[in-house]
Amino acid sequence: MRILLLGEYSNVHATLAEGLRALGNEVVVASNGDFWKDYPRDIDFKRTPGKVGGARLFMKIKNKMHEMRDFDVVQLINPMFLELKAERIEPFYRQLREQNGKMFLGAFGMDYYWAMVNSTTMPLRYSDFNIGKELRTNADAVKEREDWIGTHKETLNKLIAEDCDGIIAGLYEYYATYQPLFPDKTTFIPFPIKPEKNTPETFSIHDPLRFFIGISRGRSEYKGTDIMLRAALEIKRRHPKEVVINKVEGVPFSEYSKIMEGSDVILDQLYSYTPSMNSLLAMNKGIVCVGGAEPENYDILGEKVLRPIVNVEPNYESVVEQLEWLIVIKRNIPRMKKESVEYVRQHHDYIKVAEKYLEFYNKC
Repeated sequence: MRILLLGEYSNVHATLAEGLRALGNEVVVASNGDFWKDYPRDIDFKRTPGKVGGARLFMKIKNKMHEMRDFDVVQLINPMFLELKAERIEPFYRQLREQNGKMFLGAFGMDYYWAMVNSTTMPLRYSDFNIGKELRTNADAVKEREDWIGTHKETLNKLIAEDCDGIIAGLYEYYATYQPLFPDKTTFIPFPIKPEKNTPETFSIHDPLRFFIGISRGRSEYKGTDIMLRAALEIKRRHPKEVVINKVEGVPFSEYSKIMEGSDVILDQLYSYTPSMNSLLAMNKGIVCVGGAEPENYDILGEKVLRPIVNVEPNYESVVEQLEWLIVIKRNIPRMKKESVEYVRQHHDYIKVAEKYLEFYNKC
């Protein structure tokens, strides 16, 4: 099968491509590398700043369209799968639709339906846009609502969702958002992770414990890492000799992954029900995740035994409480590390995930 993966979020498409290729498929990844993270791709659609940069990218995409034809499957990471305005992306989508086989939309992150549903019917207890039935009013949430609702982005998202052959949700939250609206074409497939080589049979912990937190540029409040960092600093204040904190911001993926090595605990995604790609990458290395692990996450995976993730409620007090608990039971952290690796291997192995994608492509 010839497969074109367009766009990138947190290494999802680059990793999926490896799994699909290992199963004998021809795969091309075209993306901007997810900005500064600089993930690998076959066709580089990175944009330089300003209007001139936009014009140059537009012409590059136009000139590359002949290389993006006659694929059996085209998968888009998001409705905004190119670093252009939505109204400029629409003609490219229509051309891709005409010159290829099946089209699939990824429900992997921010889009119109994610913003609209969680700002109106609010099926989740909490999300990027709501806490209970109350709208979040932080600047990032307001900006995203204004950016997606009642705009060209909304129009583009609706066009693609209604026209495409299938929608693939990578997290429980996105499935809960899309499936009621598109029940006949939406499925859930976990994010792909490539297993680490030479994973040890047993794990140890450092003294002091090493906490790791990655800060997304300009999105700390939106993702909750501002609260998580404040909670970690409070634990550091209470236990100055038992904890060290490593904070990293805005570095390429290869560097980020190396800096993460040797950590004991990662703090990530306060408002999520589920571990993100960042969390899964850490768990794959035997790092305990403090973040999203609601019952719905384990239920959609069919996981009945493993519970390696330290779940937190979306508030400062909960994070402090759970980090304090980790200090108290730190003798159990080696076991939690081992279970974290097993969890990723069982549910997120990139070959197993690629097989599920192929099954869905064929089914549609």
